[in-house]
Amino acid sequence: MVSIALGKQIFGGLGHNVFNPALVGRAFLATAFPVSITTWLPPATLKVDMATFATPLGNLKFQEAVAHGTLTPLQDLFLGNVGGCIGETSAIALLLGGIYLLSKRTIDWRIPLGITLALVIFTGAFWLADPIRYASPLFHLLAGGFLLGAIYMATDMVTSPVTAPATWVYAVGIGFVTGLIRVVGGYPEGVMYSILLMNAFVPLLNIFIRPRILGQRKKEK
Repeated sequence: MVSIALGKQIFGGLGHNVFNPALVGRAFLATAFPVSITTWLPPATLKVDMATFATPLGNLKFQEAVAHGTLTPLQDLFLGNVGGCIGETSAIALLLGGIYLLSKRTIDWRIPLGITLALVIFTGAFWLADPIRYASPLFHLLAGGFLLGAIYMATDMVTSPVTAPATWVYAVGIGFVTGLIRVVGGYPEGVMYSILLMNAFVPLLNIFIRPRILGQRKKEK
C-alpha cells in the first residue's frame, strides 16, 4: 500500500514516479518495524523453532569481523549459505538473473557496471589502507543487497536517467554512497538509501546532462 500510494500514485501514477516504489515500501518497513525485518533465520535447519544471528554486513560493522577473523567466507556469500533478506542472499542466483536480463537488453549495462566500479574503488581504497580493519571489495560486492540493488532496483527504467552520460553519474553516485554508508556510516547496509537518494537527482540529471543534438550550434560566450 505504501509502495503504490506514496511511491507511485502520489506522483501521478505509472511512469511518473520519481522513486523506486519497491524501495519506498521497504524504507517504510525499515523505519516502522526495524526489529522485525532485521531478525534473521539461520540458513541451515536447526533443532530449534527459531534462532537469530547477525548478517554478514552486521557482523562486519558491529562485531569487527575482519579483526576477529570471523568474516563470512566468500563461498557462503556466493552460494547463499547466509542469512538475510529474501531474494538477496545468493549471489550466484542474482548474477544468473542479471545475465539473462542483459542478454534480453531489459536493463542498461551501464548502471550495474558503474555501481560496481564505484563501490570497488571506494571500498578498495580503505581495504588497501588497512586490511586488518576493512573488508575486501569482493566481500562488499557479494554481501547484503548490493547485487539485488545494482541489477534489479537501480535499473528501473522509470526512475533511472534516459541518457548515457547521466546514467554514468547516477550509477557512480549509487556505488559511492553505498560504500560511504557501509564503511563510514552508522548502518551496515546502504544500498536502499543510496538508490533512493540518487533517484531524487534523476530529473536534474536528465535536464542538465544531455548529449549535444546533431547540428546544434554552440552557445556563444
